[in-house]
Amino acid sequence: MGFYSQDDLAKLGFKSIGKNVKVSERAAIYGHSQISLGDNSRIDDFCVVSGNVTIGRNVHLAVYSHIAGGRPGVTMEDFSGLAYGAQVFAQSDDYSGGTLTNPTVPAKYKKEIEAPVRLGRHCIIGTNAVILPGVTIEEGTSIGAMSMVTRSTKPWSIYFGVPAKRIKDRSRDLLELEKQYLAEE
Repeated sequence: MGFYSQDDLAKLGFKSIGKNVKVSERAAIYGHSQISLGDNSRIDDFCVVSGNVTIGRNVHLAVYSHIAGGRPGVTMEDFSGLAYGAQVFAQSDDYSGGTLTNPTVPAKYKKEIEAPVRLGRHCIIGTNAVILPGVTIEEGTSIGAMSMVTRSTKPWSIYFGVPAKRIKDRSRDLLELEKQYLAEE
């Protein structure tokens, strides 16, 4: 996987960029001036990131993940991540049939749902999971592969399914590892 050099990243015009950031040369980034990347964050091959997006420190976007921040924005807090093919949307067309859909249609004929999305610290979104507009994934939450999250979650929980439902508590043991890691940094 080839990553942009730090000099090349600086030239792309991100809103802000931390230290030791890695962005694949094969990622598609749109609207650099609206995107902030925190220390040690990484965006892998074939990811698509667009719109108002804030990525914290030690955040990972695995191959084929997609963040559509649009106007309302997506925030990924420290140590969160998207597994292969996970998708996060802050905007979506209304699929009920009452209006037209897709970006080729003028806005007056459409109804878009727009609401910010937040992934708290230490959240992990599983392979091919989908997060819809207006959802908050609370700190420490794990979303299982192929899940669709339509409502905000409770912290330190594991969710799975379509729509995603809370399965059980998630361990907080990783918080001690975070302390050790940050102390050594």
